[in-house]
Amino acid sequence: MQIKPKAPEERLDQDKPINTTRYNNIYVLLPAFNEEASLPNLLKRFERKEDFQNKLIIYVIDDGSSDSTASIAIQAQKHINLKIYSHENNMGLGQAINTGLSQILKVANDTDIIVIMDADDSHDTALIKDLVNEIVDGADICIASRFVEGGDDKSAPIFRRFLSRGASIVFKNLFPLENINDFTSGFRAYRVENLRNLSIHYGECLVEEPGFACMVELLLKLRHCDPIIKEIPFVLRYERKLSQSKIKIWKTIRQYLKLALRDRLSNEPYKVVIYER
Repeated sequence: MQIKPKAPEERLDQDKPINTTRYNNIYVLLPAFNEEASLPNLLKRFERKEDFQNKLIIYVIDDGSSDSTASIAIQAQKHINLKIYSHENNMGLGQAINTGLSQILKVANDTDIIVIMDADDSHDTALIKDLVNEIVDGADICIASRFVEGGDDKSAPIFRRFLSRGASIVFKNLFPLENINDFTSGFRAYRVENLRNLSIHYGECLVEEPGFACMVELLLKLRHCDPIIKEIPFVLRYERKLSQSKIKIWKTIRQYLKLALRDRLSNEPYKVVIYER
């Protein structure tokens, strides 16, 4: 038994306008660790997002940064609707996302939308509108994909490209998730309702993987909600990234393998959630 779901840069004025009557807010979650070089440029792009009619709320999760990431976010509060939460120590991408989701779910409505994206300015803010439109049109998850026609990751280092493509091939063959080509993309939109269902069951363990495997973990957990999943083309802008890469290749590979094994051995957990609803 499964939960059934409810039914080029700065180009916001060129595409289909967003139907903002279908949700109250869009929450943009930015996990950030030592992003003082890249974060200012990214936050400035949000100042020009008038299409969202003041429904865009930015959550910066400062994951124990040792630089001025937190103060940059605080300064940006003068210009955009931004909230910041800080970890005392660096706890990893997964825990930063877990913190952000838990804070957003406290205030969001089920019809609201959460967008997760990197804080290093390699993700094009103009695509937020396209992601949101897919959710408004009926999708539960929309992934900005490097591996569909029109997508591209050529600006990334070769080892990053190999890891992302290899992981997507493995997970695509292991798990029955249709319409996904890019399992590891960190740029996605979610309908709040499904994330809330996960939170009811998992509580503080909504995201358990500490590193980059957390993005795959969310997809694998959400598949039990029988979501409608869409992908849109995404061109990675790695040349805009001014901070050092945080990914550790062999550690991330081990995390992917451990996640796949744990998921294979786990029972489907969602009957509990169904009875609580």
